[in-house]
Amino acid sequence: MKNQVSITLMLAGILFSSCLLISNIISSKIIMIGLWAVPAGVLIFPLSYIINDVITEVWGFRKARLVIWTGFAMNLLAVLFYSLSAVWPAAPFWQNQEAFATVLGSTPRIAAASLAAYLAGSFINAVVMSKFKLLTRGKSFSLRAILSTLLGESADSAIFITVAFAGFIPARQLLIMVAMQAAVKTIFEIVLLPATIFIVKYIKKVEQTDTFDVDVSYNPFKIGQI
Repeated sequence: MKNQVSITLMLAGILFSSCLLISNIISSKIIMIGLWAVPAGVLIFPLSYIINDVITEVWGFRKARLVIWTGFAMNLLAVLFYSLSAVWPAAPFWQNQEAFATVLGSTPRIAAASLAAYLAGSFINAVVMSKFKLLTRGKSFSLRAILSTLLGESADSAIFITVAFAGFIPARQLLIMVAMQAAVKTIFEIVLLPATIFIVKYIKKVEQTDTFDVDVSYNPFKIGQI
């Protein structure tokens, strides 16, 4: 079939969306990494970029674009129902409304910042992976994975922190937060790089697939091209 999708790709897409949903929930907690305070989402969110790398490397940009938009739809759906459940009147005997709203509720500004940052970062990551694979003729996967993550995560962090906190946090502190988050997420990618390389080689062998995006449109809105 023309638009047939493998089970492995489907599972990768499910895991990708799950990482995003989990990240958004746990990001309401601020944790310490050394001397730096960062949202707890940094513990899992970089996994979405690793999965993005794997999908783009094995199945190409078209499939990555489909998965990115699927993740966006799932996140948007989650935000809508989190918000609805947070404002819905609680039962008289239930005493945890404030805690519930703190964890799952989000202001429109935070939600918009998160969704915009996710789209920009994910597409930058996928495009860089795809184009550099052509330039390197499929070689230097490690360099491509690190570079795409660094650029994607930097854009993601810059957009989210600026849109969400500009006007509330001094500009210098915003820059520090952007640099710190991008650095932590990129280091996460580097630490897990051996596992990523193993997974990519294994999937290519099992799926008998190694896609090169020749004559592919990088327009993020051409979702029908899968």
